[in-house]
Amino acid sequence: MTRYDSNPFEEEQEVNPFSEETAKGKRSGQSSYGGGSFYTTNPGSVPSTTSSLSPLPHEPYDRGTTIDIPLDSAKDVKAKEKELQAKEAELKRREQEIKRREDAIGRAGIVIEEKNWPPFFPIIHHNIADEIPIHLQRVQYVAFTTWLGLVLCLLWNIVAVTTAWIKGEGPTIWFLAIIYFISGAPGSYVLWYRPLYRAMRTDSALKFGWFFLSYAVHIGFCIFAAVAPPIIFKGKSLAGILPAISVLGDNALVGIFYFIGFGFFCLESLISIWVIQQVYMYFRGSGKAEEMKRQAARGTVMAAV
Repeated sequence: MTRYDSNPFEEEQEVNPFSEETAKGKRSGQSSYGGGSFYTTNPGSVPSTTSSLSPLPHEPYDRGTTIDIPLDSAKDVKAKEKELQAKEAELKRREQEIKRREDAIGRAGIVIEEKNWPPFFPIIHHNIADEIPIHLQRVQYVAFTTWLGLVLCLLWNIVAVTTAWIKGEGPTIWFLAIIYFISGAPGSYVLWYRPLYRAMRTDSALKFGWFFLSYAVHIGFCIFAAVAPPIIFKGKSLAGILPAISVLGDNALVGIFYFIGFGFFCLESLISIWVIQQVYMYFRGSGKAEEMKRQAARGTVMAAV
């Protein structure tokens, strides 16, 4: 639509070509066009018309103008830079302090043991794969199995003795079975498994010596429990072969439970004997026996002095 066009949305007026007014308009040079009129008396003049469209409003602001955003001054930038440098220096100082402490602990031979086993409720530190040499890991794993096996044997012993108590053997043997478990499970870990673990890790001759002594007592107890001679309370506080034969005639279920306990103690004894043989072979082959003798002699001399 050009500037001089009429409003296209305006209703077009009907014109009767035969009316008197139309005839007069023609005679006076007036012409109608689309409901709007213009005069052609002066052909050189520009026709003028009135538009019903209102002009567009002005924009509220100029889109080409720039907005001034205040930037940090040079002093603020330098202050932040100094603050970052101070924090970085503090972090480096802390790292050096931690490294110094770790080096001091390492020189003193102190190893920080983080409790990580069992995974659902960590109570001990145990990491054979990362802390034990590869050629000793197999023996260490089997030794760990014997510790778990002893815990299982003592736990099953409580079950067998409980059935015997229910069948009329009395509560005394049950209390003894509870004492065996409470003292045997943590005691075996402290007395021989942890010394063996540390001996394998640090290659200490004295720790190997303590392990041999404690583990020999452990093997002796397992053999005694497998037989369970009638020495203390007729031997029925331990699920061995002799009490199994004794109670089998009175109650078959109790006898079966005691026979299972006998099998557990026999298996524990055999595996423990294999472990102590393997550890002793390594101990002799690595020259730790001579080193332990020298350390013992040195300790004797120091005690005498």
